[in-house]
Amino acid sequence: MKYSNVTIGHSQVSSTPLGLGTNAVGGHNLFPNLNETTGKKVVATALNHGITMLDTAYAYGKGRSEELIGEVIKDFDRHQIILASKAAHIFNDDGSQTMENDPAFLIKAVDASLKRLNTDYLDVFYIHFPDDHTPKYEAVGALQKLKEAGKIRAIGISNFSFDQVQEANQDGYVDVVEDQYSLLHRDNEQQLMPYLHEHQISFVPYFPLASGLLTGKYKTDSTFAAADIRSSNPDFQGMRFQNIVQDVTALTPIATNHHATIAQIILAWYLQNPLISVVIPGAKQPQQVLDNVVTMDIKLTDSEYQTIDHAFDNVN
Repeated sequence: MKYSNVTIGHSQVSSTPLGLGTNAVGGHNLFPNLNETTGKKVVATALNHGITMLDTAYAYGKGRSEELIGEVIKDFDRHQIILASKAAHIFNDDGSQTMENDPAFLIKAVDASLKRLNTDYLDVFYIHFPDDHTPKYEAVGALQKLKEAGKIRAIGISNFSFDQVQEANQDGYVDVVEDQYSLLHRDNEQQLMPYLHEHQISFVPYFPLASGLLTGKYKTDSTFAAADIRSSNPDFQGMRFQNIVQDVTALTPIATNHHATIAQIILAWYLQNPLISVVIPGAKQPQQVLDNVVTMDIKLTDSEYQTIDHAFDNVN
């Protein structure tokens, strides 16, 4: 393993730079036909092969992801695991969702998360989405009290606008921000990521492989059924999709040079990006975890890093 652990924000939390996103572990509301036994094997495989951060949320299966992870970690040393969870969702009886950041809600959410995960502390707790009425510094202030009480070790926020991030960090309590970012979606490089770097706040991107588009598994003539969520994603439509696929394929020589897959060298680019702290690709199968772990042994040259960095300039 060529990458050293990273410290999360101002906290004492130290994690491997490669984590595991677990929305496909028990996230039955997000993915059809998930096998829970397989999901638990995915988590165990990650922990058995050097990954320490597990990123989950109440919204993944309405707590089921947390429960399954709680079952798996009984067989491991809890102090060697970095548990990150999130909350904000209220699932209404009519099928709709609302977001809540009220301090009382967050306190209850943390306690419920601890119970499902069968642990007495969370290493990281994120406010999953902003609501439209709670002052963000008050929400973070509630988490600071939980941090002081030892229930959480690091304070996170997710999916906040740049203005909301600044408001949330009014008292300097925020340790980590999680938001969408990939080689195809780089808007956060303009304001958010430099601000976080300046204030020693960690950044964790989600969708780093752009729903699989950056893995090299698609062809220019790939099609998607109307019921497939990708059919309504602009990245998977028309000339943009074809250009992305061609640009991904053009990275094959770098992958070949490292005896690696395109997905592995893309993940290596994130690991070497100084503005990124932890990358959390998801996995539905244990083999995908094993494939991702290889990334921690790949060191790109400066030239290779720059080639990947500019590979998608024509679609951004």
